[in-house]
Amino acid sequence: MTKHEFHHPIYLWLLVGLIINSCNGQPKETTKASKPSPTVIKNFKAVGLSPDFDTTLVSQYFRSIFQDSKGNLWFGSLGEGVVRYDEKTLTYFSNPDGFYNQTVYAINEDKDGNMWFGTDQGVYRYDPRRAVGKSFKNYSQKDGLNHIDISRKSILVDKSGTVWVGTHGGVYQYNPTADGKGDKSFSLFQQLPPINVSGIMEDKAGNIWFASSDKGVFRYDPRRAVGKTIVNFNEKEGLGENYAGGIAEDKDGNMWFTMKNGICKYDGKTFTDYTAKDGLGGTEFWGLIIEQSGIIWITARGATTRFDPSIPLPNPQAFTVFTPADGLNCCVQSMYQDRSGNMWWGTGQGLYRFDGKRFYQVKKKGPW
Repeated sequence: MTKHEFHHPIYLWLLVGLIINSCNGQPKETTKASKPSPTVIKNFKAVGLSPDFDTTLVSQYFRSIFQDSKGNLWFGSLGEGVVRYDEKTLTYFSNPDGFYNQTVYAINEDKDGNMWFGTDQGVYRYDPRRAVGKSFKNYSQKDGLNHIDISRKSILVDKSGTVWVGTHGGVYQYNPTADGKGDKSFSLFQQLPPINVSGIMEDKAGNIWFASSDKGVFRYDPRRAVGKTIVNFNEKEGLGENYAGGIAEDKDGNMWFTMKNGICKYDGKTFTDYTAKDGLGGTEFWGLIIEQSGIIWITARGATTRFDPSIPLPNPQAFTVFTPADGLNCCVQSMYQDRSGNMWWGTGQGLYRFDGKRFYQVKKKGPW
């Protein structure tokens, strides 16, 4: 663990513009066969999947996971559109429904109950109140999105209801009034440079954080005057260099980021690094998520680490490293904790859950 003061430059841009799986730090046992197998609704042919794809899987690759306000779980796949699980039915949305993209990198829900999906062909909005065939609307260059390749974890609906979209060429905001008039409904957030976004989140204080793959991390404070709203943390070596761009806030208000060689905590003044020397497993660190209990999960090439930051270091008991031998495919694409406290992992080999000791694969028939 390395701790040091971080003296960062502040860039003033003058233009306008992972939760409850554990209790007291200990993982909770999950009952594997507590729910019946769901009915599968799928009326299209998947594309882009390998010929030897296991058809018993919910899907082969999962790029994103989200739970909506009604409790439905949404899984963004590569090759089979987006999948909704409501505990009774697995519904696959794709071409026949008006959703003409097969890969979903980001998912969120607005205050009106519309679902937003970020793809490599722009943004889709799903309105469940509309008739089938008219429930999806696509937004692309014609709507103001000059970059249509939406980044992973890069759709945010903030506390005010504003929809933010991160792309490989900058950040955009959605204007529902313009959309209603038939005008361009997305505009570039010009207070930021044209960064390659790798994650967006809002902290408890209302600041919006943007992780980039090439220019560090940016913090936007909408309460400040124009010209004083953006702070860029970019001198920290390795910060923001990882494309997956793990970014999260713990219960004490500390911010956590993935780095090239591990993760780091920012308490508002100081960055503290955690690397393989402290107990993290794997190399090429990708993402992180913080449970409401405070437990931090970190994904990397070759391993997934469970880190309890309440245990003073150095102490090997603070880190539990899981490898493919513990049941989890190493290529983790996404992590999510639902409101019941269940942790979900989307990988390059399907969907996984954690029973407190080992990971197990969730297939179409379960165990859910």
